[in-house]
Amino acid sequence: MLRSKPGYAEAHYNKSHALLLLGEFDKGWGLCEGWRWKVEELIKAGGGKRNFSQISWHGQKSLAGKTILLYSEQGYGDTIQFCRYVKLVANLGARVILEIQTESLRGLLSDLEGVAQLVVKGNELPDFDFQCSLLSLPLAFKTNIKTIPASASYLNSDAINVAQWKTRLGEKAKPRIGLAWSGNTAHKNDNNRSFPLSSLVKHIPTGFQYVSLQKEVRDVDKPTLQARPDILNFANELNDFSDTAALCELMDIVISVDTSVAHLAAALGKPTWILLPFMPDWRWLLDRTDTPWYPSAKLYRQEAAGDWNGVFERVGADLTRNSRDAPPSK
Repeated sequence: MLRSKPGYAEAHYNKSHALLLLGEFDKGWGLCEGWRWKVEELIKAGGGKRNFSQISWHGQKSLAGKTILLYSEQGYGDTIQFCRYVKLVANLGARVILEIQTESLRGLLSDLEGVAQLVVKGNELPDFDFQCSLLSLPLAFKTNIKTIPASASYLNSDAINVAQWKTRLGEKAKPRIGLAWSGNTAHKNDNNRSFPLSSLVKHIPTGFQYVSLQKEVRDVDKPTLQARPDILNFANELNDFSDTAALCELMDIVISVDTSVAHLAAALGKPTWILLPFMPDWRWLLDRTDTPWYPSAKLYRQEAAGDWNGVFERVGADLTRNSRDAPPSK
């Protein structure tokens, strides 16, 4: 494809993801930076290059005493994954303005280390000297697998929210397992990464209190939730990510497909089991059950395309084993 159409942006972009998937970060970041801004699909989704007059920073100039705008570019999961770099930018002597997609992220990221000012996209921006997308920061910091800034946790849940949700959940009698089984239907890979709740509940063992972490519940899943009152559903009470973070904080384990809930729980340092399709997103690499991005995460991969049952069976077995071998956290 690239030989016949050397300027085909999507092909270059896909190649960059293939390189990143293989762990070839040195080549992948640069190729992704050079071509993703030209991909029509991303531009239509609002991920095109911003028309700032200020210099785009990629690590080449000193930030000491300067103000830099770091802005969200694509999905919520990307923002949660790459906001870890804000602290690194601030450590270079910069005053960091962080622009986020929506108000729903404010409560979660307002206390993020390194942020001097938080702005929701669409609102007036203060003055700044440099600008950079969050997704460009791995390139700016020359990130490879060994240098990923992967602390045990880099986000915090709000203590007041946690206390309110603890009361809402009531007395804890069993280990609590948070569940997220579907993502945004607009995501181009959603058919591969999401599944109906009915296919999962056949495999999860008794002896646990299950809690839905879904903000949006699809129509196909509503009958399952109605038939399973043992799965607590708070969809109408999750006002923003700070509520979801507080609920995650109260779980012993979070089990999630590749969506923002997985990133959120893992960024909080919670034990997070991420269920992946046979062909995963680039960030999860290949042939491993852990991820260098999140020390508390464990990966469950399909062993054949479309084979969620095999994933569910392993998850169910590990839940049963986990309940025998370790007491639940308080």
